[in-house]
Amino acid sequence: MGKNKKQDIIIPVLRSGSGWLAVEKPAGISVHNDPGQDLCSIMVRKIAANAKFAEEIAFNPESGLNPVHRLDKQTSGVILLAWTPAIFRYFSAQFESGSVKKRYAAILHGELKKPETPDGWGLWEWALCKEARGRRDPVGKGKKADARTRFRVLQHTPHYTLAECELLTGRKHQIRRHARLAGHAVTGDTRYGTSRSVSFLKDRCHFDRLGLHAMSLTVTPPGAKDPVTIRSQGLPAEMQRLLDNDRAAD
Repeated sequence: MGKNKKQDIIIPVLRSGSGWLAVEKPAGISVHNDPGQDLCSIMVRKIAANAKFAEEIAFNPESGLNPVHRLDKQTSGVILLAWTPAIFRYFSAQFESGSVKKRYAAILHGELKKPETPDGWGLWEWALCKEARGRRDPVGKGKKADARTRFRVLQHTPHYTLAECELLTGRKHQIRRHARLAGHAVTGDTRYGTSRSVSFLKDRCHFDRLGLHAMSLTVTPPGAKDPVTIRSQGLPAEMQRLLDNDRAAD
């Protein structure tokens, strides 16, 4: 994605308050560590250009923006940003305590079977090492840590499954690694999928991204008594198009 295109891209603000905001990150943009071109840099400029909104959320451009949690470059969806140390620590404490609920939509290769449970939810609980070694060794080498992902099947198309995944722990690339271990890699995954499938999706389906989207984030905002769920605006158009086209081609 070119420099000018990044500046022009629409990044919806989903919820905001004094010292923080939640936005819907597009796929293909780093959250930080790409000065001038990453999500935080772009949002600083967008907020600074809107004096009324900047005043409403007490934004200080000199403070910059900091992500409260991770979201991979090729993953889209809800992400929480903060610019005051106190608010950053407030939200970080919720993530560290495990009280935050994070749910994702994932397009997986193949037909993932629906769990035979009363509520339709299944559980992936392969322990994972800190660093994986790609498709051939998604677990990784060294000391393993508990890793649990809840999942349920939302729909099937002839070649794919749309699943909802909820992180119960927060290991690096957890959903992507668990999906690979389940035999249903996330579409467009250049690390844990196959190069052949990635090339097919790009060349034949015009799908050039990771099929993973952060659908919702449940947190307790400053001053609130109860948690609130911040939801994305829906499944990204390119993900929905992949499912629709696969269904129509059958």
